[in-house]
Amino acid sequence: MTDLDALRDLIRADSATRGQPISRLGYFCAPFRPAEGPFADRVIKVYRGLRDPAALDRLAAAHDDYAAALRDAGVPLPETEFLLLDIDGARVPVILQEALPQDSMMRPLMQSRPLPETLTMMEAAGDVIATFWTAADRFDTRIGFHPSIRNFAIVDGKAVFFDTFPPLIHYSRAEMGKMLLQFSDKALMRWVGPLMQGRVTGIQDEWYSPPETLVGLVGSACRLRPEGVQGYLDWGRDFAERRMPRWRAEALAGLAEPPRLPGYWTGFRKLLGLQGEPNL
Repeated sequence: MTDLDALRDLIRADSATRGQPISRLGYFCAPFRPAEGPFADRVIKVYRGLRDPAALDRLAAAHDDYAAALRDAGVPLPETEFLLLDIDGARVPVILQEALPQDSMMRPLMQSRPLPETLTMMEAAGDVIATFWTAADRFDTRIGFHPSIRNFAIVDGKAVFFDTFPPLIHYSRAEMGKMLLQFSDKALMRWVGPLMQGRVTGIQDEWYSPPETLVGLVGSACRLRPEGVQGYLDWGRDFAERRMPRWRAEALAGLAEPPRLPGYWTGFRKLLGLQGEPNL
């Protein structure tokens, strides 16, 4: 049973008490892991609240459905709990997640390990992508997946996915586009974003496309390790043939050259200071 009072006190505490954020560059929040106490084995993610109680209840239900769907589809996911925590009169979305070893984060491993090892990591992440999309037909609802390098850890040679927010299930494309603004941790994004709602909404499209999730993974690897571009492209093309034949043609078209981020998203990232650090 989660000690909600202790969790409230921890969230209210200043960073010196609760522990420094693990990453300050996340789009939705700056997750932190306490150095000690009852939550020392958890990463805590605190999100912006909403004034609409029904929207918060829907969010909680969607998150539970999404975590269950990921597991049902064979995606390795740490123990994850979603709470709507009453803090100072407001209901605040909070995720408690089993902490993964800090040295298991895929992004820094991709940056630091020899290129042949990084291809092994890509295979592990690709296996999760193919497994998810092969199973996704069983869900009679709109469902997506955001398997970027920054959202994986490599544990005992296997890729573990840990990004469950926003829950990419049930929401329409327009609704998800609004969520990208509502829950952004960046005030500038909430202020500027509505002026470019169409482009903000388009950010999600890759997450709902099986071939584009694979292409996005390869593109991230190419940007992280430019000296390995040809190896990553060769791997991606081979993987599409072997593991994602249903989407082979679209994936191969996207891998004809090193994939690039859309210009508008590159601009948003620079504006907000987001450089793709681990989301945790």
